[in-house]
Amino acid sequence: MAGSGPVLLLIHGIGDDSSTWGPILDDLAHDFTVLAPDLLGHGGSDKPRGDYSIGAYANGMRDLLSVLDIDRASLVGHSLGGGVAMQFAYQYPERTERLVLVGAGGVSQGVTPALRAASLPFADLILPILSWPGVRFQTELLLRFAQQLDTNLGRDAEDFVRLVDALPDATSRAAFLRTLRAVVDWRGQVVTMLDRCYLTAGMPTLLVWGADDMIVPVEHGRTAHAAMPESRLEVFERAGHFPFHSHPERFIAVLREFLATTEPAHWSPAEWRNLLRTGRSERTARAVRTAAPDDAPPAPRTNGTLIGHAGR
Repeated sequence: MAGSGPVLLLIHGIGDDSSTWGPILDDLAHDFTVLAPDLLGHGGSDKPRGDYSIGAYANGMRDLLSVLDIDRASLVGHSLGGGVAMQFAYQYPERTERLVLVGAGGVSQGVTPALRAASLPFADLILPILSWPGVRFQTELLLRFAQQLDTNLGRDAEDFVRLVDALPDATSRAAFLRTLRAVVDWRGQVVTMLDRCYLTAGMPTLLVWGADDMIVPVEHGRTAHAAMPESRLEVFERAGHFPFHSHPERFIAVLREFLATTEPAHWSPAEWRNLLRTGRSERTARAVRTAAPDDAPPAPRTNGTLIGHAGR
């Protein structure tokens, strides 16, 4: 926790920890109160045999803000953390001011084959092998070679090595697998936010993706952008899954510009209820009514379809 001012909650990805935000945290702390926790099962946090679902992580972030006496925050979520941020906004819209999703999971089914394989049974028997000295050296050598060849895999070579080192013992590996299996199986991601993207109407949303992301491909960002009303999409060329590592100065500039040019969302219970019922906010409905000519036909009713999506 650092700085003062409006609150930014930075949520890291699977297998990572709060240190991932090091390249941008100090700069942001000049003008914001920056919170960068280790999620349950990650970093220095406890790793119990418990609930590692997206909803549980969102509840954990709510509890953290409550303990710190913070009512509202803008959320910046990376990878799994993007899914947690989106779930938080869905469960606690009155506490969410803005959303920034960075290479976020939970958009569609596709995911790297390595994560699918790690979700399979018996993966807990294979993961320890990665930490064996000889295997770790060969893994790092392969990633460094990919980096020298300027391949997409090489974009995140240093981060992949760091994530392997973040699973030093059986307890850490067990927490990692519980988290992974809550969101991924052999067919891909099992959680999608697309059926609830209409709920971001009126919620300032920034999407940041690396053009060469091999974990969550940039097509996911474009799909989310098309599904989220009034969202912004920034694609970083020559960047992989960690654009805030490969291009920290540009990431900070994009984030600061977004925060400076958007107003925090303010949802009342009545507005949220109306959005769930109709699929659009009252402010959006007013804008549509104002823009439509007097003799325009009424808009088609979509309540049944949208409620059906939410029901799934």
